[in-house]
Amino acid sequence: MTRLLHVGDDPVVVRAWAGGGAVRFRAEAASEDAAHTGIERMRFALGVDHDLSAFHQRFWRHELLGPVLRRKPWLRPRRRPEPWEALAWAVTEQLIEGGRASAIQRRMVFGHGREHDGLHDVPGAATVAGLAPAQLEACGLSPSRAVVMVKAAREVARGRVRLEDPSRHEYDWRRLRAIRGIGPWTVEYLALHGQGRDDVLPCGDLAYIKLVGVLAGLGRRATEDEVREYFAPYAPYAGLAGTVLAHAAAGGVYGPSPSVRAGHRRLPLTA
Repeated sequence: MTRLLHVGDDPVVVRAWAGGGAVRFRAEAASEDAAHTGIERMRFALGVDHDLSAFHQRFWRHELLGPVLRRKPWLRPRRRPEPWEALAWAVTEQLIEGGRASAIQRRMVFGHGREHDGLHDVPGAATVAGLAPAQLEACGLSPSRAVVMVKAAREVARGRVRLEDPSRHEYDWRRLRAIRGIGPWTVEYLALHGQGRDDVLPCGDLAYIKLVGVLAGLGRRATEDEVREYFAPYAPYAGLAGTVLAHAAAGGVYGPSPSVRAGHRRLPLTA
């Protein structure tokens, strides 16, 4: 993997590859400090320092999680190297299918992201804060989503929201929620994929709404509150548990019917 990042105004090209039983990193930047910061961000994104030992210890023999963990102990949430990137991409993915969201993101990167040596970075909050909503509409965002994106970017760019500070997460989520058009799913996506919060799950995600409907034997799609209730017993690892169960569901472990396959019984709502 090769990725262009920026540390302040300095471009950093980070390369990562598997070799010798490890993930190896190399960064090219104008300063050693910038190179180290770029590597740290990509280590976070790729999860190489993500310690799952306590999660595994607790759920290794769990009826649903255990079989998946024992087969694929490396499963973990996909992360973004910058929390702003996770927030921006969450806004683009609201209520639309993945292929369309990816196309919007590509247009934003190539239309407004910084370029270096033929690589393009995700446009930072300061860049997006200076755009007119119409410029984001040209990338494929709806008018309302474009306004939401600019408002969120201004909160971050002006320092009113500091996404990198763990002590402010809950405060900043509330501040973002005050923007009309940003709901629980958006900040939960940011928390899991951009801030490394294993305790948070995007409960309004269609994948989990369908999954809990099957696992809880509801015979219908679950509500967001029912998803939240279902994963409450997995605290403080709701995000990890959801990632593992969604992976299993994508592999057809549970099937489309309310009856859980692979030897699992139907589980009550409070699994």
